[in-house]
Amino acid sequence: MAREIERVAVIGLGTMGAGIVEVFARHGLTVVGIDASPEAVERGRGFLESSTQRAADRGKMSAQERDALLGRVSFSAEISAVGDVDLVVEAVPERIELKRDIFAQLDAYARPDAILATNTSSLSVTDIATSTHDPTRVVGMHFFNPATVQKLVEVIRTVITRDDVVEAVTELARRLGKLPVAVGDRAGFIANALLLGYLNHAVSMYENKYASREDIDAAMTAGCGYPMGPLALLDLIGLDTSYAVLDTMYKEGRDRLHAPSPLLKQMITAGMLGRKTGRGFYTYEKPGSGKVVPDDHTPEPASNTADGASIERVGVVGAGEMAVGIAQVLAEAGLRVRLVARTEQRRADAENDLAKGLHKGVQRGRLEPSARDEILARVTTSARLDHLADCQVVIEAIAEDLVAKQAMFENLDEVCSPGTVLATTTASLPVVQCAAATKRPQDVVGMHFFAPPQDVDLVEVVSTVSTAPRTTATAVELCERIGKRAVRTADRSGFVVNTLLFPYLNDAVKMLETNYATATDIDAAMKFGCGLPQGPFEVLDSVGLDVALGVQRQLYLEFRERSLSPAPLLEHLVRAGYVGRKSGRGFHTYQDA
Repeated sequence: MAREIERVAVIGLGTMGAGIVEVFARHGLTVVGIDASPEAVERGRGFLESSTQRAADRGKMSAQERDALLGRVSFSAEISAVGDVDLVVEAVPERIELKRDIFAQLDAYARPDAILATNTSSLSVTDIATSTHDPTRVVGMHFFNPATVQKLVEVIRTVITRDDVVEAVTELARRLGKLPVAVGDRAGFIANALLLGYLNHAVSMYENKYASREDIDAAMTAGCGYPMGPLALLDLIGLDTSYAVLDTMYKEGRDRLHAPSPLLKQMITAGMLGRKTGRGFYTYEKPGSGKVVPDDHTPEPASNTADGASIERVGVVGAGEMAVGIAQVLAEAGLRVRLVARTEQRRADAENDLAKGLHKGVQRGRLEPSARDEILARVTTSARLDHLADCQVVIEAIAEDLVAKQAMFENLDEVCSPGTVLATTTASLPVVQCAAATKRPQDVVGMHFFAPPQDVDLVEVVSTVSTAPRTTATAVELCERIGKRAVRTADRSGFVVNTLLFPYLNDAVKMLETNYATATDIDAAMKFGCGLPQGPFEVLDSVGLDVALGVQRQLYLEFRERSLSPAPLLEHLVRAGYVGRKSGRGFHTYQDA
């Protein structure tokens, strides 16, 4: 049976500490909030009173509940106030010397049977614990910001933490309505270890001018459904905080992808720490504000870019789900579409799939029958490539095979009119190799749609070293015409989304390989700690482990970075035929395959 915890002290009353105080008090615990000076204590009291008043104003608690909550909290500027509590939670800034000093003092003031917990997000809990006379009672209890909202609590066990201590803190987290995940003492734990590597990769992409800050962030929000882009998220977390976590991770693991980007250090030195200073990757209305205002890096309006060709007729080559989906999106936007398949049977199948998809739209109330009929009337199908001769843009959407794509572009070069924009939907292959198969590489561009194209509002527009500005502009204008967000990128393996997404997924597999945490716990950490729509293993099973392995191999071959090599476990599962939902088993097992 877990130890009963009724009285708690929280040391450090900044935004996080005050939030932790509120969480405890909301669930009936008696809390004492402690900070280093009367001024800091009053500031913390103000955070708590403002937060609970906002909750009352929004109807999330009654005035009586707010008063009762505040009545369960007392405040002190003396660490000796911990003398009669069952649990102490330290939530001071991420400085190891400061934390060690506080824990050394707790030896003198806390009860011998009290549990001592640190809210550190990256520092060694073991290092903190060894500053006490009894490190067996020290544990990590890592809340996520804002503590009142985020469900995840990482419970960090050191090699000497007692089982009853871990059990008591885990049970308390459940009592608070949180989802506890117990892990060992390793830099970054689960969530930050995976999240910060991804964020650091995004900084390097921006630093190398591979894409604009707006396009990098839009790629991950529109393409992956993330609640916030990586650069905007860094501004929210604080660049100094993120740098400290990355530095700790790099010193422990020596993974070059965790080595803080030089740009981070430069921005921190310049005082550009993110929202809290009013300037980070973006500029904000004032310090602490989340409202972005234009600055010198804000893109010019689209009207100032190179003019593209006027588009009325678009060809789509292919008969799979992606090709049919693209044809539907184009036709829904009022364009004339010619869908060309390899054989007469494939043509008929594609025509039937399009009609069925639109009929479902009518059944679900998304389309009127008359609109469905108009969309179908704008699409003609064929099994002959020469029927694409009068199209202004032709989008290739065949299998992800370089040899097949090169052969197709060689044929398109022969049948399409001069000046026709030739686009490939490849997700990972070099666009320039498709362009090289033609005598008009200046007319070739990548247009990477995401599945299903009817629902995902992102297209990566990929320019090679040969692509003419007019070709890129035409592709961007076509995206705008069909209601998609065009993200411009250079021709590099993975473009933006896959370059950021798949190394993060690969890191999650490597974490699983070490038995640090289960796939279920890792998925929960990223969903409930970082607010992502799916955990990494849910994403992998959905995408297909074979697809993920192919993308990761391409990234490794292009960048030759050891940490980008596919995780052995990923390769083993693919060899065994466990490729995710489509096979009924991947990292999770499915009954509806």
